Amino acid sequence: MSNNILIIEDEKLNADRLKRLIGVIRPQATIVAVLDSVAETLEWFNHENMPDLVMMDVRLSDGLSFEIFDKVTITCPIIFTTAYDEYAVKAFKYNSVDYLLKPVEQEELQVALEKVEQYCTSNKSQTAIDDLVRYLKPKEHRSRFLIPYKDGYKAIAIEEICYFHLEFKVTKARLKDGTEVVLPQTMEELDEQLDPHVFFRANRQCIVHVNAIAQLHNHFNGKLKVALKNSDIEVIVSREKAAALKQWMDC
Repeated sequence: MSNNILIIEDEKLNADRLKRLIGVIRPQATIVAVLDSVAETLEWFNHENMPDLVMMDVRLSDGLSFEIFDKVTITCPIIFTTAYDEYAVKAFKYNSVDYLLKPVEQEELQVALEKVEQYCTSNKSQTAIDDLVRYLKPKEHRSRFLIPYKDGYKAIAIEEICYFHLEFKVTKARLKDGTEVVLPQTMEELDEQLDPHVFFRANRQCIVHVNAIAQLHNHFNGKLKVALKNSDIEVIVSREKAAALKQWMDC
């Protein structure tokens, strides 16, 4: 059981989010400290006892968190959190149990904490190998949808879709020709099936294709408003996801 948790995160908003989610999922846990740099983390480990779990961002204010491992041996499980996925393989060199992309969702963190408990009572090396294989294995992304049409069916290629949105609990896909089709999948299922290099989950109600985005506008409280081509729907991206969206569009 991960009772004492150390958070290493240089963005206060993300640190506060982790604390809040941990409080919901593991109310009995104690956040022993929140650190924001490599230097501060090294100093902390030189004077404090090893926690039960470390939640560690990859990019900190003064460098990559991997530098910490050159000077400190961390023996407890680690969950890496980051807005970038290129460090996944390197993360598994250490005691990494999971690798979560920001903004961390409650369901993902719940699964990660359950994996920590399994990790502590099972074959740790095999668990790490299994997770590494899962991350390295090429993912197959959906390329088309088969939908009812007249007295039969027709295929909708993924390239024809501008965005997906939820309307009155019904999932719809908006096509380039301006028409919409109803899909049986939930937004969560689509989020798993679509290529993340092409589609972005803007919010709970909308998943957008990169080529459908006309412009990003600053919105109040650090949010972003996404202007879509040939559409007047309002797509608001939360402050937590705003940085990830800008990074996604800039790659």
